Amino acid sequence: MRIVTRQALDRLRALDRRKEAYVGPWLPEPLLTAPDVAEDVELAESVSMAMLLVLETLSPTERAVFVLRDVFDLDYDEIAEGVGKCQAAVRQIAHRARAHVAARRPHGIASPAETRAALQAFQREVETGELQGLLDVLAPDVVALSDGGGVRHALLRPVVGIGDVARLLAAGWWRRDAERSVEPVQINGGPGLLVHVDGEIDGVVAVRVEGGYVTGAYHVRNTEKLSHVERETAVTR
Repeated sequence: MRIVTRQALDRLRALDRRKEAYVGPWLPEPLLTAPDVAEDVELAESVSMAMLLVLETLSPTERAVFVLRDVFDLDYDEIAEGVGKCQAAVRQIAHRARAHVAARRPHGIASPAETRAALQAFQREVETGELQGLLDVLAPDVVALSDGGGVRHALLRPVVGIGDVARLLAAGWWRRDAERSVEPVQINGGPGLLVHVDGEIDGVVAVRVEGGYVTGAYHVRNTEKLSHVERETAVTR
């Protein structure tokens, strides 16, 4: 555990340096997961795109302590050994990280039926470009992020608010002059859409659903991040 934790910390710090020069919004690498992951609510939330984005706002040490304590339920003495700090310091870091995550984590977990209905409606309206239909399924404060990594066309900044996001989706995040298909899938334990253009994977949209409405849409087109959507990745506790 100590070796893995310290290697993960080194990796996080290296990624933080790379993100300083990243083009446009940075999104976590999406994983194609099995439907049964969504049945474990706590596990699904811990690997969701929305939660991973919240964790990105923590420092590497805060993130390690939070994951080891709140996700894996390790004792403080084990965590202290893993991150190279005393128990008292680890307890303070855990408290600070927990408060930070609680203030920013998504609220109002949707039922499976609400999630399916919202995703189906979202997919239908995205495929048809019906603006009114999108207004009916999007939350007022919906957020859309797009990650092309500088190698694929994508949004350079977040789009916030039902009107702007609906117009963005109606106009299309991908080429409309190509052979296109949109397939509902499970992404990071939650609802998503896998987009194919001319028979090739063009990107993936992870969808956050709260209270029956879409509150977040995370579109990943960076080809370097799409290797794990070609086949399911096993995710367990």
